[in-house]
Amino acid sequence: MTVAPGPVLILRRTEVAALMNPAEYLAAAEAAFRSYASGDAEVPMPMHIPVQSGGFHAKGALVILERAYVAVKLNGNFPGNPQRHGLPTIQGVVLLCDATNGSLLAVIDSIEITSRRTAAASALAARYLARADASCAAICGCGDQGRAQLTALAEVAPLRQVRVWDIDLEKARVFAHEMQKALELEVLAVPTVRDATWQSDIVVTATSTQTPFLTPACVSPGTFVAAIGADNPAKSELAPELLVGSKIVVDVLAQCVVMGDLHHAIDAGLITSADVHADLGELVIGRKPGRTNPGEITVFDSTGVAIQDVASAAWTYQRALDCNVGTFIPLGAL
Repeated sequence: MTVAPGPVLILRRTEVAALMNPAEYLAAAEAAFRSYASGDAEVPMPMHIPVQSGGFHAKGALVILERAYVAVKLNGNFPGNPQRHGLPTIQGVVLLCDATNGSLLAVIDSIEITSRRTAAASALAARYLARADASCAAICGCGDQGRAQLTALAEVAPLRQVRVWDIDLEKARVFAHEMQKALELEVLAVPTVRDATWQSDIVVTATSTQTPFLTPACVSPGTFVAAIGADNPAKSELAPELLVGSKIVVDVLAQCVVMGDLHHAIDAGLITSADVHADLGELVIGRKPGRTNPGEITVFDSTGVAIQDVASAAWTYQRALDCNVGTFIPLGAL
């Protein structure tokens, strides 16, 4: 007997945005990295397709949570979209499947999941790598991802002041006004990278640059740096010299050695993969320690891994079922 495919849940961006808060994304990220470190996940290398004005990447993984899921995400990343076309920089979709029988469970707009799961990984890393008294943060790059990063960090660090920098100072000023109101923190727009970072306990770089801008002269002892922009081999935010002597933690080592800021430092001959302290999952399960010295500089090289997408999509899907959100359609109608 042939069994017809079940209905597929379709979730639009506005629906996804309302389903999960930063704390839930943080919990999903923790579950994803724990699963990976425990051997309950498979993460193939992502595929990148460059095009003239941007690029596409496809990322997929298997993650065993309360059940086994596979998800594949296809994102287009076009940095000029907001100015040229009035479109988001990142657009895409996540396909969430039941890994036990191959059924397609959901088709989910990827914008919110990509932004919030990336920020959740930085916040998770900050739990282990930032000083416990970290009260001042710097955000370099004042786009949507910068907003998500600051919102997530405010969940885990006792922030009192934030300094923000962007190559477009007016954009930084708008960011500062909006985020100060949203988070009830002092948020200041500053004209240079060093003005933002030198006296900050936490530094987040969230740009699409291919030219590194965060140098050792910008970072004081005891700082935690989350570098999240280098999600393809051409991008780079951290000067390779900054990684020398820092405690380096990566999301997934195999991915970071080919497409993260770690990749550029290795190519420069300044460090090797053996200089990496740990994968983030190893900190989560207690296999490796996080920060052990208040004066050390710690760096989280985040290239964005599919285990984050799988866990976030799975949690979003379950929340949608619980809240009766979304639209079901027969698979044959896709």
